[in-house]
Amino acid sequence: MREKLIESKLVKGIKSRGGLCLKFVSPSFNGVPDRLVLMPNGRMAFVETKATGKTLRALQERRKKQLEILGFKVYCLNDENSVEEVINEIQSV
Repeated sequence: MREKLIESKLVKGIKSRGGLCLKFVSPSFNGVPDRLVLMPNGRMAFVETKATGKTLRALQERRKKQLEILGFKVYCLNDENSVEEVINEIQSV
């Protein structure tokens, strides 16, 4: 499945649960995840979407580790069947 379709399913799923799924762009800091997910009750996470079977690039892996060291949850979503699972996990963090 294409990245755009997985990302669209994520955005719709987050919105349906009362959250925001903001496109995250940092012009001076490459490799950051695609989406900043903000859920009710102060839950948040970063999500990088990829086409089915694709994985993070080396720079994206480094950024993921940097964010995780700071205490943030970071997900790589490359399977449409995992969208609900990731949303559930973000809500329970």
